[in-house]
Amino acid sequence: MSKHKRRKQSSRARPAKPGARRVSVLTVTVVLAVGIFVAVALLRSGALGGTGSPLPSPTILGDQRVATAATAPAGLQSLRGRWLRPDGGYILDIRDVDANGKIEAVYLNPRPINVARAEATDDGATPQVFVELRAPGYPGSTYTLRYEPQRDQLEGIYFQAALQQSFAVVFVRMK
Repeated sequence: MSKHKRRKQSSRARPAKPGARRVSVLTVTVVLAVGIFVAVALLRSGALGGTGSPLPSPTILGDQRVATAATAPAGLQSLRGRWLRPDGGYILDIRDVDANGKIEAVYLNPRPINVARAEATDDGATPQVFVELRAPGYPGSTYTLRYEPQRDQLEGIYFQAALQQSFAVVFVRMK
């Protein structure tokens, strides 16, 4: 080989080791697959907001909420507050009850679970609460509760729709 040909060969990049490109492609593929898996897991768990519908944001102008709260019956206003279900750490946060019995509520387990419907009724003796949940794992599960003023707690039935089973439950007011 001539001196000139040797110089040309030495200035060229050396060919990669056999299989090096395959290892690089495999590494990138594995990293992407793990990333997608983690993102899906976080979405399903609700860490990235994947708990079904987003929480409704109230569209309230000025002191409209205060005026609405004042018009609801006093018995229904006693339902407002944060309620803890001690057997599982679930929280029902009743933020407002209007004069028609419509409840603005958030349910946490520990992340927010979509509250599809929340209503209160007052027959004059015992205020009652109905809450329907709609999210993955909660396909129409409901709470039917009554307020017990002597114990300052909500007592009633939780219907777990996925299992088609009902459970007696109690929520205590968080101080």
